[in-house]
Amino acid sequence: MKARLQAWVEILGDLFWLRPALIVLGCILLAQFGVWLETAHVVGYDASSPNTNWGYSGGAEGARGLLSAIASSNIGVAGTTFSITIAALTLASGQMGPRLLRNFIRDARNQTVLGIFLGTFAYSLMVLRTVRTVEEDPFVPHLAITGALVLALVAIGTLVWFVHHIATSINIETVVDAVQQDLCKAIAARTLDAADAARPSDAPTGSGVATTGGGYLQAIDTDTLADWAEERGITVTLRVRPGDYVPTGFPVAFLLAGVEGADEAITNALTLGRRPASLQDLEYSIRQLVEIAVRALSPGINDPFTAGSVVDHLGDALCRIAPRHLPTGAVVRERRVVLVHPVTDYDGLCDAMFHMIRQNSAGSVLVLGRMLDVLTRVAEVERLTTRLRELRRHADLVQAAAERDVADSHDLDDLRQRHAQFVAMHEQGGFV
Repeated sequence: MKARLQAWVEILGDLFWLRPALIVLGCILLAQFGVWLETAHVVGYDASSPNTNWGYSGGAEGARGLLSAIASSNIGVAGTTFSITIAALTLASGQMGPRLLRNFIRDARNQTVLGIFLGTFAYSLMVLRTVRTVEEDPFVPHLAITGALVLALVAIGTLVWFVHHIATSINIETVVDAVQQDLCKAIAARTLDAADAARPSDAPTGSGVATTGGGYLQAIDTDTLADWAEERGITVTLRVRPGDYVPTGFPVAFLLAGVEGADEAITNALTLGRRPASLQDLEYSIRQLVEIAVRALSPGINDPFTAGSVVDHLGDALCRIAPRHLPTGAVVRERRVVLVHPVTDYDGLCDAMFHMIRQNSAGSVLVLGRMLDVLTRVAEVERLTTRLRELRRHADLVQAAAERDVADSHDLDDLRQRHAQFVAMHEQGGFV
């Protein structure tokens, strides 16, 4: 249940309208509260000494004109900010990939800016409806009108800040760094300080449990499912991991023994959705970074510097993983493995990071050389032999791609020298 709740919270973050709607509702309530303060004579305008009033001190006609100006200008600016946001989304989709639109939509700052303008508009309308002239039983909510002036000034500052934010947020380095921060958070959350329990080597057998609906697996409630398996003395072996697409009717799990209610327990433990989610998927941000690099290497864009920057950030992620342990996917209860589920191992991470970039580099010396440099630096940090062997495999693949695609002899000699330095450094340390 906890995993499903977290998935729902993440889905709420994808709703671009939710935060602006809450801000508008808050402004409406604030307007009502400001008017009530004056109607209840809690605070208000002192007509006997107008020079001592720090807020709005005009009459009804002036209040109507002021509130009308604030409302009309803010709804116009709200439309402008929305248009600017759509233009930024279009640019991001074309140059960096449609899957990165989620990052812009989830940006709380963009949502808050739109909410401030719409909220100021709603606030002004709510206060405007209460202003009455002498012919209508005069009433001017001076405190609430002063609040509208304050919101108008906040909106002016927000507009200036929003233009700066949009100009910087569509910068490719800013986007890469933002995705890198998400990857770092995922590494901290999905890796372990100590080694996990050993994964059973036996192949899964037993009765299969299929799903009634399809979709992307967003989260697995491993704790609840492990407790359920422990109570019944069985072992559950899942066949899918977060990020996988699960077809309808696909057997997602095997049970070593048939148990009543297994279908319901496993279905409740798996959260399926229409799109992948980053909640438990360690490779989610990696795929976003790789997509940026692959698009940068396409003939239409031809920006190897961006691809090189992505490789640098991926190398930083591997260095962060070096002192930590990846989960094995085995959940133990009372010294017995009760749940086994697929996980991302180190080999899979490296394949997800480097395969597509290397395959799309098309003989780019800058990118291939950067990959060799990054692999060398990561190998200096890494101490596990199995991981070093995987880094060596990718270094060899990069060199093989260079031998096949790089025509210039000087560039090829430079790449050979970098590869030789990688090999020599580790062979001297006992690495083979």
